[in-house]
Amino acid sequence: MHSNSTREISPPDSPRAWLLLGDKKGDNGQVETIAEALEARLGWHCELKHIQVLEPFVYGKARVGATLYHIDREASAPLQPPWPDLVVTIGRSPANVALWVKQQSGGQTRIVLVGKPSGMMEEFDLIVISSEILLPPFANVLRIRMPLMKIDEQAVRAAAGVWRERFAGLPRPLVAVMVGGPTNPFVYNDAVTDRLIEACQQVCRQGGTPYLTTSRRTPAAVVDRLRSGLPACARLFDWSPAAGDNPYLGLLALADRFIVTGDSISMMVEVARLGKPLEILPLPVGLIGALDQSRRRLARWLFDPVGGGSGVHLRRWLASLAYRSHFIRHTRHYPGFHQKLVDLGLASWFGHPPGPYAGGYPDDVGEVVRRVHALVENA
Repeated sequence: MHSNSTREISPPDSPRAWLLLGDKKGDNGQVETIAEALEARLGWHCELKHIQVLEPFVYGKARVGATLYHIDREASAPLQPPWPDLVVTIGRSPANVALWVKQQSGGQTRIVLVGKPSGMMEEFDLIVISSEILLPPFANVLRIRMPLMKIDEQAVRAAAGVWRERFAGLPRPLVAVMVGGPTNPFVYNDAVTDRLIEACQQVCRQGGTPYLTTSRRTPAAVVDRLRSGLPACARLFDWSPAAGDNPYLGLLALADRFIVTGDSISMMVEVARLGKPLEILPLPVGLIGALDQSRRRLARWLFDPVGGGSGVHLRRWLASLAYRSHFIRHTRHYPGFHQKLVDLGLASWFGHPPGPYAGGYPDDVGEVVRRVHALVENA
């Protein structure tokens, strides 16, 4: 993979491949993982095409379709013939661009989308999803165990050098408590704050140091309540765009244990990828969230049939019917993702004894490469 958006060095017998990336580093990392594997295992080179969206769509959502109305053409990489044989992308805005490229190529370009589509699911040639995403079991869906998110190990090592001396005077164990924020179906109420404070008190009673870090999604009321209720031995970093000295990477490098709220898939994955002890703090749901959880449980049952037999075939038919009728669309199921982490030996539940460590984060990228290769070769 190459960061230069216009340079082409692919061998003549390799397919022309584009990487369409937006501004979300976590999302981009998953696509880059696939691109690096395509280069290492097949010798394919992917040309990077950075997509810059227009201001209204930085936080807003563009309508789904083969369109470029939502992007800044001058600030984005050139999109012109010869059209690629393959596009690998992630996210709604880059996916729209991929659909447009496919349209310009007369349908010849194959699209690999990482993560759930926002619509037009049948237009993507391969959709790669991990265990938290629920999609009907169509032929173009490849389910893998865990997200392909990357962790910048070089940045983590550099942070270790910066923070080792700063953490040196803190009593051990140093326990990182990573706090996210409300996301459907979870709520952040007083019970959540109380449980975070209780977790910190427990660490202090054991002679250690709880070090909390919040995120951009953490409500100000939660931060205020933590600040007033935490024990004296605790440390709190309140995230803000202007805040300096963020200890997050230093904690990833040097903390002894991690407690992560169940809403943040990215933080759980980063800890699991480093092979650090991870404890998941479950979150409550409100009334609407409880109803939504019922929908997600039904989607999980419908959309993830395994094995054979008439019962599974019936579920596959029902899944297709539910999706095409818009009764149940694509969604995420956080409890299923949490349980998968536990089942794989990558995490335990907060307050429960940890199970045996599995010994490594699952590597499903080989199966992804195999499917992408077959997709292009059979085009």
